[in-house]
Amino acid sequence: MAIRIVRLGTDRFRGEGLRIGTVRRPPRGVPKSEYASQNWYDVWLPNVAPTHELMKLGRAAESEKDWNVFARKYRAEMADPEKSRILDLLAALSHDANFSVGCYCENEARCHRSILRELLAQREAQLE
Repeated sequence: MAIRIVRLGTDRFRGEGLRIGTVRRPPRGVPKSEYASQNWYDVWLPNVAPTHELMKLGRAAESEKDWNVFARKYRAEMADPEKSRILDLLAALSHDANFSVGCYCENEARCHRSILRELLAQREAQLE
């Protein structure tokens, strides 16, 4: 059992399980009834997505220094007790179920999901 970190909208992996969208907004132009069938996500969990303001900062990051500022601020957001408990829950579930979490960004290295991967690993989540 494990969590797979994915790019939303891509083909699903065999045995991937439930796909959770950790994004602030649903995909544009896609009817809600087609989110799962088009491989976006089965369940939307915006609670662990960066805030709108922080997303703008991350998208504007041009240097490693800029990205590090985004990463530090995202980690601070995820330290909020409510968000931290959600991460704890996801980590615990990873020991009993296969599922995935993801975002739309093409490059995981410059996406909050890379930091989400680290935060889940710190909680001893089983990661694919």
